[in-house]
Amino acid sequence: MKLNVPNALTLFRILLIPVYLWRYLTAQSQMDYLTAAGILLLSALSDTMDGYIARRFHQITQLGKILDPAADKLTLAAVIVSLWLTRPNWWPLYTLFILKEFLMLLGGLRLHRKQVTIEGAKWFGKLSTIMFYVIMIIIVAMPQLQDRTILTMLLVLLVFMLFSLLRYGMLFCHMLKNSTKK
Repeated sequence: MKLNVPNALTLFRILLIPVYLWRYLTAQSQMDYLTAAGILLLSALSDTMDGYIARRFHQITQLGKILDPAADKLTLAAVIVSLWLTRPNWWPLYTLFILKEFLMLLGGLRLHRKQVTIEGAKWFGKLSTIMFYVIMIIIVAMPQLQDRTILTMLLVLLVFMLFSLLRYGMLFCHMLKNSTKK
């Protein structure tokens, strides 16, 4: 199978995950944290570019439909786990983030098993992803932030992610319902 530019960018994003983890978890200075945040920014930009290029130049592939959400979920999990390791107090909150992604994965697998065409990301999913990257880049870049500030930012992110989960859940149920009518 030939690897196109969007899929190569997605693979690049996956390869950035261990680099981010290494840089963040071994950070000793403010520059190390800024580098880790820069890696997340690079991941966000490559995520934006792979989707844009795939749509604009008609390079959407089945591989991309699988790899892109996998890269999203792996990146989110890596960032959440890195925060969990460095700030373990909020493990219930981190668990909710991971649970949301797991439920999304289950919903997508159910649609796939029922041979329902999985549509691309919706505006609420994109908004949730943007908020994830913005908030996490700030938290990673500024480890000196007070716990209260970080907790507030994580709670705001959780609201966006739960909204996205609710909207996707409604969409998936609608798609499943329509598939049984056919």
